[in-house]
Amino acid sequence: MLVLLITGVFSSVAQKEVSGVKVSDKLTFQGKDFVLNGVGVREKYWIDLYVGSLYLPKKTSDAKTIINSTDGAIINLNIVSGMITSEKMMTAVNEGFEKSLNGKTEPMKDKIAKFESFFKEKINKGDQFIIANLPNEGVTVYKNGVKVGVIEGHDFKKALFGIWLSDKPADKDLKAAMLGL
Repeated sequence: MLVLLITGVFSSVAQKEVSGVKVSDKLTFQGKDFVLNGVGVREKYWIDLYVGSLYLPKKTSDAKTIINSTDGAIINLNIVSGMITSEKMMTAVNEGFEKSLNGKTEPMKDKIAKFESFFKEKINKGDQFIIANLPNEGVTVYKNGVKVGVIEGHDFKKALFGIWLSDKPADKDLKAAMLGL
């Protein structure tokens, strides 16, 4: 049921195409409406790795507001390269948290380890990860429409969204694109 809901949501509204991925301008997720804030591509050595889309209740280009907000927010990652492996994703997650938290990861090490575990299964080109932060629920991760797990705590949401939107993002061009700049 969930797979059909997510697929239906993404295919039922206006779309644009980014690196071969169709990205919806709007979506409804668990009864809440979101708009596409921005979308871009994570590149490394001129190779497209994944398409990152940021959905919010309303658009903003203020990264700090997005990171600190307790409103719902969704980051959608569509894998477009076979070069992404679970090992590389977990390494990138660790590096992202290091930057987002300015090296102060110790207080969140258990939450980070749990989040990492969501990427242990083989990752294939074409996989989709939805990272949804919903008020009073925490961050829920879905892989290809199947719920992988939940991590509670606004502190974790802030650190996680900081991977893409902090002053030291994983990719500055992707950050700008997700902010709609």
